Amino acid sequence: MPTPPQNPTDAASADTGVTGALENTAPAFSPLYQQIKTLILRSLQAGEWKPGDMIPSEFDLAARFRVSQGTVRKAIDALATDNLLVRRQGKGTFVSTHAEVHTQYRFLHVLPDSGTLEEQGPAERRIVECRRLRAPAEIARQLALRTGDAVLQVKRVLAFGGTPAIVEELWLPGGPFKGLTLETLSDDQGPMYALFETQFGVRMVRAQEKIKAVSADDDAATLLGVAPGYPLLSVERLAFTYNDEPMELRRGLYRTDDHHYRNELS
Repeated sequence: MPTPPQNPTDAASADTGVTGALENTAPAFSPLYQQIKTLILRSLQAGEWKPGDMIPSEFDLAARFRVSQGTVRKAIDALATDNLLVRRQGKGTFVSTHAEVHTQYRFLHVLPDSGTLEEQGPAERRIVECRRLRAPAEIARQLALRTGDAVLQVKRVLAFGGTPAIVEELWLPGGPFKGLTLETLSDDQGPMYALFETQFGVRMVRAQEKIKAVSADDDAATLLGVAPGYPLLSVERLAFTYNDEPMELRRGLYRTDDHHYRNELS
């Protein structure tokens, strides 16, 4: 096995594989660790290492890309900061997965007013519908599809302690989620994003949200057990997989009589 160069500048000039592989996608001034980060990200996107897998050691990756271990370490640190990789002391570095307990609530910011999500326990889930249809123009635009492309529309209700708390409408591109059915969703008891990973090879890596106050319409009122006009929190989330590809549009209506929205800013 070749000994990794210890000077990132020397490595960049010694290895046309790193710079050549990126010359069409990365600017010339991109730091070397960012180039290595991009190459690792490509391997994640291609499925070389799946969620939960351990990736090669820093030494092996340094030899593979012909750069210093320090450069690889910096690239891995950046991916860990992005929640794409997770370091485990004494074990190695692993691909993050939504099946892990500490990541299950990564995209859920609505918390109980008293206690924690763990103390509250998992939500009781009821899938109201799951159907395949043609994408309306506005849905297609957000999912980077063409109007009329196949999409899946899922509606579900989440309850805590027997009290309905959230009604969600999900829009998913039809291609990546071919075979997803109401029965599949109803039978699965784990996090939905973990199901997407294991059965469809789709990992959500980041999301953006829009939040506003709304009044319950007749349908939401019925599903949540409140009166029409009841105040609700509307949360619209667009979730992305690798390479910033939009993969889910989720619209949720939340009762906030005993829950609140929490976000940490830094």
